[in-house]
Amino acid sequence: MGVKGVKVKLDELETAIGRFKGLEISIGRVVEEIPEEPIGPTPFPSIADLRDWDLKLLRRYRPFYMPFCDLCCLCTFGKCDLTQGKRGACGLDMAAQQSRIVLLACCIGAATHIGHARHLVEHLIEKYGRETPINIGEDAVEIDMPVTTLVTGVKPKTLGDLEMVLDYCEEQLTHLLSCCHTGMEGNNLDFESKVFHAGMIDQIGMEIADAAQISAYGFPRADPEAPFTEIGWGVVDTSKPVILVIGHNVPPAVEIVNYLIDHQLYGQVEVAGICCTAHDITRYNAGAKIIGPISWQLRFVRSGIPDVIVVDEQCIRTNLITEAMKIGAPFIAASEKCCHGLPDRTHDDPDAIVEDLVSGKAPGALILDPDKVGEVAVRVAMEIAPKRRKSGILPSREEVVEWAKRCRRCLECRRACPNDLPIPEALEKAAKGDLSALEALYEDCIGCVRCESACPQGIPIHSLIASAARERMASERFKIRVGRGAVQDVEIRRVGGPIVLGEIPGVVALVGCANYPRGGIEVAEIAEEFARRNYIVVATGCAAMSMAMVKDEEGQTIYEKYPGVFDAGGVLNIGSCVSNPHIAGAAIKIARIFAKRNLRANYEEIADYILNRVGAVGVAWGAMSQKAASIASGFWRLGVPVIVGPHGMKYRRMLLGRREREEDWYVYDARTGDRVYVGPAPEHLFYAAETKEEAMVMIAKLVMRPSDTTKGRAIKLTHWIDLHKRFYGRLPDDLHLYVRRKADIPITMRDEIMKFLEEKGWQERPIPDPTLLKRLIRG
Repeated sequence: MGVKGVKVKLDELETAIGRFKGLEISIGRVVEEIPEEPIGPTPFPSIADLRDWDLKLLRRYRPFYMPFCDLCCLCTFGKCDLTQGKRGACGLDMAAQQSRIVLLACCIGAATHIGHARHLVEHLIEKYGRETPINIGEDAVEIDMPVTTLVTGVKPKTLGDLEMVLDYCEEQLTHLLSCCHTGMEGNNLDFESKVFHAGMIDQIGMEIADAAQISAYGFPRADPEAPFTEIGWGVVDTSKPVILVIGHNVPPAVEIVNYLIDHQLYGQVEVAGICCTAHDITRYNAGAKIIGPISWQLRFVRSGIPDVIVVDEQCIRTNLITEAMKIGAPFIAASEKCCHGLPDRTHDDPDAIVEDLVSGKAPGALILDPDKVGEVAVRVAMEIAPKRRKSGILPSREEVVEWAKRCRRCLECRRACPNDLPIPEALEKAAKGDLSALEALYEDCIGCVRCESACPQGIPIHSLIASAARERMASERFKIRVGRGAVQDVEIRRVGGPIVLGEIPGVVALVGCANYPRGGIEVAEIAEEFARRNYIVVATGCAAMSMAMVKDEEGQTIYEKYPGVFDAGGVLNIGSCVSNPHIAGAAIKIARIFAKRNLRANYEEIADYILNRVGAVGVAWGAMSQKAASIASGFWRLGVPVIVGPHGMKYRRMLLGRREREEDWYVYDARTGDRVYVGPAPEHLFYAAETKEEAMVMIAKLVMRPSDTTKGRAIKLTHWIDLHKRFYGRLPDDLHLYVRRKADIPITMRDEIMKFLEEKGWQERPIPDPTLLKRLIRG
């Protein structure tokens, strides 16, 4: 047995067998030993256990700071000016302060997922029992929870087993958060190491949440043929009562569907969702509908279509209850984390709650029992729908024109808009009766409503945009595969070799929020580009939704055009935010299944393998939240680069390689022990791209790995050069750093590239068996 834990000292203990003084008892985590797979060096790692690995990464990928604020205001010594090399009253400089804020953000994000997992696991244990087996892939998946096993050494087998792992996550999160206190950590790189640790435990928390709900609710289990469901405003049958569910923690939505089924009402009420609860309720029942990503909340609520709004937790617009009151839709809060000022009706008679909500005596209720939420939501929707008649607050065409006439061209709305949309120009045209410019803003609007807050005339600009695009929104109907969950072991066996050798050019993971610079269509275009080039494209969360909301000339979405298998040219909806660890898990399983590396508590070796061999890159094109930051940091520690859109610069720092620093790009050749230059591959760990074109070029560049075979590197170079020439009109300036031998050069480009290389004074160099870890040297 492997044990890691704490010691308890008792001054005196009296029992039936005697009295003991100065008794010391060791209480530890017991990790089961399996002969064919021994426990690695770091079971249940503490903050410092993987620090050496982190510092190896951070010496290569150095933080590049972009302060969002020059001041520190976290204690009463402040405000402290940190510009021009100054230090705050506590001694922190600008670099440490920026990394400290990143750590704080990642702790918030990790706490959100770990708290989500804790509530979910406790609920499912109460409902289904502690001995409910973990089953995320039937016989197709042997390693159910690869992230958890990699980090802790534990292989959970039942829902009850997850509690111990959650204890560990919560313990580590407490330690990490304490490091943000005044007078604690003082070094920026050590703050960054802790950021990586927060991301790692966040990955465990998410994996626990998804494993639990897949196992208990019977979500698709690693199913490449997961069923299709519908997405878009137009998929909702407005002749029926409509219940809108918003958030991330699915039990209340599940119980709404269960109540409908149990009372023979299924099909008489529409259940539609926004954000990740929408993903997960369609994984439970494909007859539910997805409206869209997080940015769709206000436009759909203001339409008046929802008869009842049920929110659980995470990514909910916090004044949504006010918006619900405007349309006369009762509002049910179903999580103690988001009470919204409502009275707790959890223990009240359902009849009384229904009467109060339908009569309008109460605008909403806090109900912390998912079963009761299911009953109340359905009954209220069915009773109130005939009275409401889908009454909304979107203005008519004539009202839009009158509102637009109030605009005085102060430009405050445009200054407030994160995407600098030409709102004043659109309002000017609308005032003359032409709504086309307002309608054109619909695709790029992210629903933040900052324009309305900034307008001195009180113009409901977001409502005007939605009203102008009303016909377009009502016709939106798309197909999306429901979240399939994990990647099968057999899929890993099929593609592990081609990915590591470079013959499948890479895995592109499109994840994160909907804070897009130019609409969700750009996510769909990125996905299409790389699926067409035979990369493996995986997606989660809002990005997975946005990819579905574009059709080609034949009327098909990307999920209809491409298979859902984890193979070249596959496009996979993995699931909701908490499904992200299945993407990390696929990379981890390549090391385990293809390369036969030990997995359990062997984090450093597996991360080294992924960094040097697995051509994967994450793209969070609309990253917005603290959760997005913690999700990204979990991938960084594994050696997977992440690209964000231009709004991602507001995370305050990037992790950038310096290709001109040749000394940063040496590795050990595991065969000989020699130090070998491998070039800047991958060049960056965290990079913000300003345009989708820049992102596409960078994706093709960041999937290159030192272990690529000559055939694999030629394939990757072909895609990178082709995209670079398409968008920039020339060969990449640093191409010579990525050509190791003449055999790397794509045949169709040989003459052009050889001429370029000769001008650079290029010379061939060896291709090693790369590692950053001395202990892995075999020679």
